[in-house]
Amino acid sequence: MTITAAADGSALGNPGPAGWAWYVDDSSWAAGGWKHATNNQGELKAVLELFRATAHIDDDLLVLCDSQYVINSVTKWMKGWKAKGWRKGDGKPVMNLDLLKEIDEAIAGRRYRFEWVKGHVGHPLNEAADERARGAAEAFQRGRSAPAGPGFRLGGAAAVVAERITPAVAASVGQHWTGSPTLTADRVAERASAYAHEELFSFDDLGDNIGEDHRDLTDPHGPDAARSGGELHRVTLALSAEEHRRLVQRSEARGVTIEEYLRGQI
Repeated sequence: MTITAAADGSALGNPGPAGWAWYVDDSSWAAGGWKHATNNQGELKAVLELFRATAHIDDDLLVLCDSQYVINSVTKWMKGWKAKGWRKGDGKPVMNLDLLKEIDEAIAGRRYRFEWVKGHVGHPLNEAADERARGAAEAFQRGRSAPAGPGFRLGGAAAVVAERITPAVAASVGQHWTGSPTLTADRVAERASAYAHEELFSFDDLGDNIGEDHRDLTDPHGPDAARSGGELHRVTLALSAEEHRRLVQRSEARGVTIEEYLRGQI
């Protein structure tokens, strides 16, 4: 799966009141800015915040950017700058050093690529990012708070879960509860999508479909071992950073590992 997002910056007067924004769709975007900055700083900040917002997602990232400076800085020049102690070929210090160092840290281990798009020619994602970045700059110019956006949701959290739960996975999950006729493969995907909208995939909510006599399917020695043939079944969950944080909190509160907590919920 590839996340496609546009990143853009804006500076009124350049330098002047400035804004940045990244945009996936209307339910997944973020923006911010400063009272005084350059357009290049806005462009770099947009890319940085996009990588930070998607740090918990193990997917390829396609960054649409209308700034050749940003694309070249990240994909061509950064390695050489680092080797020279963050100095350019003429020995002068690299500009916007703090932002570049933060981007260098944020992209470590990530799968990404940049694609240049011409600005202000009607590209829908680029236009949406530009509109939000300029809106942030104008808000700072007027001394008002700028809309920060909903953050990363990839078209709503349900889209993330629905994308990850393929028909084969759903069927695999559904067949483990053959004693519960309401828990079909389609029902698994449907419930997962519904839970994602609530921003917490909770096993507690599956209780109405999972009978008491189907709780130990992961235990080869448990009461369901004979019925399941003593086989272990792997279930994979795609969780957002916030969902994972809540899961960790719940397992720590009970003094068990995450795996033990999930088994208990199932």
